[in-house]
Formats: sequence, C-alpha cells, structure tokens
Amino acid sequence: MFAPGHLGELTQIVPFEMVDAALTETGAVQQRLRKIPARVVVYLLLAAALFEDCGYLAVWRKLTAALEAIPVATVTGTALWHARTRLGVRPMRALFDLLRGPATAIRTAGARFKGLLTVAIDGAYLDVPDSPPHRARLGKGTNQYAASGYPQICLTVLVACGTRAVMDAAFGPRSRGETVYGRRLMRSLHAGMIVLLDRGFSGNTFLAGVGATGAAFLARVSATRKPPVLARFEDGSYLSRFAGAPVRVIECEITITTSQGRQTGLYRLATNLLDHHRYPASDLVSLYHERWEVESAYFAIKKSMLGRRVLRSKTWAGIAQEVYALLSAYQALRIAIADATGATPGTDPDRGSFSVALQCARDQIVQAARIIAGTVIDLVGTIGQAVLNQLMPTRRLRISPRAVKRPLSRYAYKSLKVDRHTYTATLSINILTPTISP
Repeated sequence: MFAPGHLGELTQIVPFEMVDAALTETGAVQQRLRKIPARVVVYLLLAAALFEDCGYLAVWRKLTAALEAIPVATVTGTALWHARTRLGVRPMRALFDLLRGPATAIRTAGARFKGLLTVAIDGAYLDVPDSPPHRARLGKGTNQYAASGYPQICLTVLVACGTRAVMDAAFGPRSRGETVYGRRLMRSLHAGMIVLLDRGFSGNTFLAGVGATGAAFLARVSATRKPPVLARFEDGSYLSRFAGAPVRVIECEITITTSQGRQTGLYRLATNLLDHHRYPASDLVSLYHERWEVESAYFAIKKSMLGRRVLRSKTWAGIAQEVYALLSAYQALRIAIADATGATPGTDPDRGSFSVALQCARDQIVQAARIIAGTVIDLVGTIGQAVLNQLMPTRRLRISPRAVKRPLSRYAYKSLKVDRHTYTATLSINILTPTISP
C-alpha cells in the first residue's frame, strides 16, 4: 500500500521520515490503513506538481509504472479525490515549512553580499479554475464590457537570490495586494540578510517593518518621492529620513548600450546600511540587479512547472494544498541543484538548469529509481549529474524588452511593433550627487 508513495530520486530530499513527521505534527496520520495511506497522498500531490499536464489518475499511473512486481492497489479518480480531501492543507503546509530555506552553504557562489545573505521579496499571480466558489472568494478582472479572464491568487515569496530557493511564501486573494502577504514573510527575516525590494514594497510602513527584524534592505523608491538631503557622502549617496528613520539614498543614472542604440534611466535606491565605506553606492547599485532572481524563480514555477496552466482544484482548500505542493516540489529541485553545484567548488548555482533537473526528476519518478539512499550519501545523484553535465554558460549581460507574455492575439506584437529580440548589452552607472536641502 505504501509502495506508490515515492518521488523517485527526490525521495532522498523529501524522505519518508520527513513526510511522516509532517503528518504526525498535524494529526493527519490515517486512523486505519486504507488503500491510499496519507503518506502516499502527500507524494501523489508532490508528483502532480511535477506533472502539471496530467490529471491525478495519470500521475498515479506514473508513480506505479515501474512497480509491476508489487500488487499495487487499483484506484479511481474519485478515490484519489476523497484521499486528497481527507488529507487537507495543514500537512502540505507543514512539509513546506520543513523544506523551505536558502539552500546555501557559507561558500556558495553569489549567495552573499559582504557577508549578508541576499534575498528578495516579490509577488506574482496564478490563475485558478473559473468555478463559482472561486469567483465568489477571489472575484474576477473586469473591463468596460464584462468580467474577463480567470480568478487569480497573489503568491508572494521570499527567495534566496543565490540559489533561487524559496525561504517563505504567503498567498491569498489578489485583491489584498502583494504588500499584505509580504508582511507575513517578515517572520523569516533576521539580522545577516539584505532584502531587495521593488517600488511596490517601498512604503514607509513596510520598510520600517523590515528594519525592525534586524535585516538590511535595499529598495527602489518612486521618482516622485522627494526625500530631504541631510548630508552627502563621498561615494555620492546622501543621508535622508523616511518617517523619522535614517536611510541612505542613492540616485544614479544607468545607461544600457546595445547594437540598437543607447537607453538611459534614472533610479533612486534607499537602504538602511548607513556605512558608506563598507557599502559603497556603486556596489549597492550593482547588487540591486540581483532582485531579478526572484523573477527567475517565478518563471521556473509558472512556465517550467505549470506550463502557464490554470491550477487544478475548484475548491479553496484544494488550491492551498496544490500551491504548497508546488512550492515543496520546486524547493526539492532547487536543493538538488544547489547540492550538485556545491559539490563542484566555484560553480555558481545560476548555471544549474532548472529544466534539466525537472525533466530528469520526472524520469526518475516513472522509473521509481533511487528511492532509497545507499549507505554512502551522494549529494549529486542522477539529477545532479544531469545538471552538471549540462551546465549553462556563465551569465552575460543581456536585455530583452518587457512585453505582454500572453496577448489575446498571437500576432499582437506585430501591430504593437514590439521588439522580441534579446541583445547583448554593456552597462554604465553614474552616481548623481544632489545638493543639500536648506
């Protein structure tokens, strides 16, 4: 009965003992032995997150494809639905809490800035089925004619920029906004971190909350904001105050040059790192680009794993269960990539391909391979070796214009004259020095 409860080689990262601990902690262990025990349901949900194009019954067949020698129970789609309903949300949330973290070592390349763990907070939206319960709870987008699109949830995550691993997550109706869920993530912030934030999180209240945790922040603030210039530093930054709290503000001009020409933009960054000798303005401006690692994490979840699909469940409890399974499966893959690149000194986790790890993990599930670890623990394994064999080249500076990823017409970019090419670029940063306010 327990044989279908596995995740291929990823079972070594999400072992039976971890799943049983989550079930015990939440009181979700079955009272009597069923055809589909609770532990098996957990692995079914995790496997479904890796096979988003399959229904749960098809995922079950993949879990049992290599178990022909074992008399595996025959189940129906209805039986799987009842099993998932019995399990509930709390075990999947507890499992995610056991897995989440930066997945970094002290010497992980690109994980820290001057000893501070580099993390970022940002939000994204996931489509859910257009069912009456979801419409009632989440609402729908509207235009001048009628309601449109799918109901959506807002998923806000705290990501370790060096490994793109998820350290915490919160989600709920889109109407509440990403800053509401961002405040819940402050429970995972502490001294020794620097949090990169975009303009949506640059309000005084949010920045004060981040500062109260002991973490440092580096946030882009709106150009319409006019902070007072209290003192200038020799690196070009200046001392100011946000709601009575001292901050350093950096105003800079960034010029990107490609074969198609030059483009210049003005940026204003604020930080509570007041030591301009240890944290020069030019270094902080260069660091802020790391905030885009959270976008790479979302791309892996929404494109590589979900394939831009709508989530499965038509109930809110099912959606929460599915999101925690999705995050847990994603985290397991990131841990596998970090372990593999960490075994090769000097290899940046950025070079580990998430798609390669995902495809290899799927193969291992279908083959039911390497479920039980040997007497000698191998941090690399089949998935890690596939990643190391197909390392991506060292990242180079490139730009690609932002555009609507799913327009109503596949030919919309022609009428809108959107340039869909990616260009190699060079970057220059000019720190601006404002005058002191009277």
